[in-house]
Amino acid sequence: MYPIGSGICLTMTCSDVCEIHNSTEMCVITSTTPSTKPNIPTCPEWDAVQNETFYLCDCTMARCIENNTIEIVPYECPPLQNITCANGKKPVLVYDEYHCCQQYVCDCECEGWGDPHYITFDGLYYSYQGNCTYILMEEITAKHHLKIYIDNVFCDPTEDVSCPRSITIAYGFQVVTLINHNLIGAPQLEVLKSGQKLKLPYAQQGIKIISSGINLIYEIPLLNVVVTFGMTGFSVNLPYQYFGSNTQGHCGTCNNNQADDCRLPTGELVENCAVMADYWPANDIYQPNCPTPPAVPTQVPEPPLEPTPCKPDSICDLLKSSVFAECHPLVSPDNFYRGCVFDSCHVSNPAVECTSLQTYAAACAQAGICIHWRNHTKICASDCPSDKVYKPCGPAEQPTCEDSADEPAVTFVTEGCFCPDGMKLFNKESGICVEKCGCLDPEGIPREFNEQFEYKCQDCICDESTKTVICKPKTCPAPPTANCTDPGFVTVNQTNPADPCCYAYICQCNVNKCPVSSMNCPVGYKPVISVPEGKCCPQHTCEPKRVCVHKDVEYQPGSSVPANACQDCTCSNEVDPKSGLFKIVCVFQPCKETCEPGYEYVETNDYDCCGKCVQKQCVLNLNGTKHLLNEGQTWSPPENMCEHYTCMRSGDTLTALSSHIICPVFQQSNCQPDTIQTAANGCCKICVEIDKACKLVSMTTHVSHHGCRSTEPVEMPYCEGSCNTFTKYSEAAAAMEHSCSCCKEMRSSNRTVDLLCLNGDKVKHTYLYVEECGCGQTECTTAAGLSARRKRRSTLL
Repeated sequence: MYPIGSGICLTMTCSDVCEIHNSTEMCVITSTTPSTKPNIPTCPEWDAVQNETFYLCDCTMARCIENNTIEIVPYECPPLQNITCANGKKPVLVYDEYHCCQQYVCDCECEGWGDPHYITFDGLYYSYQGNCTYILMEEITAKHHLKIYIDNVFCDPTEDVSCPRSITIAYGFQVVTLINHNLIGAPQLEVLKSGQKLKLPYAQQGIKIISSGINLIYEIPLLNVVVTFGMTGFSVNLPYQYFGSNTQGHCGTCNNNQADDCRLPTGELVENCAVMADYWPANDIYQPNCPTPPAVPTQVPEPPLEPTPCKPDSICDLLKSSVFAECHPLVSPDNFYRGCVFDSCHVSNPAVECTSLQTYAAACAQAGICIHWRNHTKICASDCPSDKVYKPCGPAEQPTCEDSADEPAVTFVTEGCFCPDGMKLFNKESGICVEKCGCLDPEGIPREFNEQFEYKCQDCICDESTKTVICKPKTCPAPPTANCTDPGFVTVNQTNPADPCCYAYICQCNVNKCPVSSMNCPVGYKPVISVPEGKCCPQHTCEPKRVCVHKDVEYQPGSSVPANACQDCTCSNEVDPKSGLFKIVCVFQPCKETCEPGYEYVETNDYDCCGKCVQKQCVLNLNGTKHLLNEGQTWSPPENMCEHYTCMRSGDTLTALSSHIICPVFQQSNCQPDTIQTAANGCCKICVEIDKACKLVSMTTHVSHHGCRSTEPVEMPYCEGSCNTFTKYSEAAAAMEHSCSCCKEMRSSNRTVDLLCLNGDKVKHTYLYVEECGCGQTECTTAAGLSARRKRRSTLL
């Protein structure tokens, strides 16, 4: 007991009370100095009220009792009780706020994957398809100044489903963004700080960021915070010791109570976390396209859950198969199966189903169960560089040659691309796997200690004492001399082919030093310039062309060559072994002794190779039929006697000339009966015309007699026409019978007409007036015939 004064306890310091309690060696603090013992808060000055009990230090309690004294009371720990974690995780044992007593708590892990599906810190599952940047987690009361954002974007061309594109973590004054540039397929991961890309691994100002090739791991070692982000989604791991009952956002409240996970920024609770998620936009980030939720939350029913995958080749059933059976007792696959089935039914890309399996496998790995599951699928294969191997469970921070036992390592387990067994990274920056630790040469190639090598004409060694590469210029021997005697070669000093770092004298070709030479090739040959192996100067040769040559003229293969008379010569493709040119092949010309119709084959002089066909007849081609006519012959077609063809010679050529008889117009109706016949030319028809029979023809004329003449024309008819005259054979007389008749007057009369003479006298004159004509028989005599012929001839004249 320690008396303080009268009435109430006066103000005392922690060191005063500890001195009474004989614990000054453990309590050497003042009212403003933090305790030297970890996890004990600052011991402030206090005003103690009677019977009030308060914590002092070193797990010691003090109580102000009556009589104005302070009583020292031992700090009693409550009994240790097992608890069940609502998120399915294993409880962890931690100290209380005074670091005096231990208790079981449930650490907080929030997961998101797919399009996306959430499991809150307390293990509540929901799906949310927002297309905006949201607050994933923030402290209700700012203690450690940690805030995490998630950026979701639509990622399927057929449905409005979204995927996590990036995670932004604000811790203190540092803002870092983990981003995946390829949401469908192999991840393209990048870390940005203040808009600048960070080179990994990164460790500054209390944070560490590393990459496993598949995931990015962000760690705050002081607070045991681990955030992962990759092609499958994200996870946020917070220790309950620092963040218990002090979180809000999409990940919930982290108090092992799912009932209050769907908490709005106002503190109001809603039943559906998908509704709650709309009310956590990142208001401190400019997002003009993000929708504003209604003031009063609307309870929207969740979409019905599909009991089985919608795709027949879905891999969701692997989650409940024997592949993951070892993990089922520790981590339930139900929520991950629900998310996988949802993706199977609502996302066109089947590879999205892999995110559910990968996220479940990661949860199993954190529970200590490593699942080799990717080799059971065809669409979830891993892709690692050739010098790395895929492991489903490996240390997020891989061992390196530069590791220090005093440096704490990240104990988080992740899948990714790791060095093969028996190898480690040379250092955190290089990413090069080595079997033995040593040095990295300037090209990034690992070297063992004391290994000697050459680099850029320097002799280098991996020095074990300094663990660095030490180089010095290479020493070269004296270069050997060269004897250059062949034409064109000169002696030069250049890099030694056997040792590029040293010099040597060699014989080098310089064509300018070669002797001048020229060469003309005969017809059919072309000049060829070549440099034999091992020589410098060109050599000139004549190479035969692919031609024939005759009388200094080149002929191409297949062309005709005028070589010999009476022979057909052709340039062949056969090579003459002596000249190298193509051979000329000749054959005698065949004589064509068969001539066309109208021609005869006639031998010529001895200088001609063959005779020739000489024309002997005209060839007339009528209607496809050929007719041969001798020179001077006239021929008419039987069916057309009016057409005459006569074979005439013009020089050496016989030509059939055509002539045509033009008949006068023939009218059968103007013929006397039985008088129609063919003329002597065989072409035209003739007959005795009716109007040419013996008949009386009227005529008027002036009558003159002895110088006197009628004053008016006088009608004076006459007889004109043909009569039937013939000569024919008489069978009765057995001789030619002649019948002759002539057209003459048969009846006539005398008439008188007045004539006017030149002296003016008028005289009367009597003339014969024919009144009727007819054919009268006459004797057919030669004299009569001649007389008639003469009379007709004289009449014509």
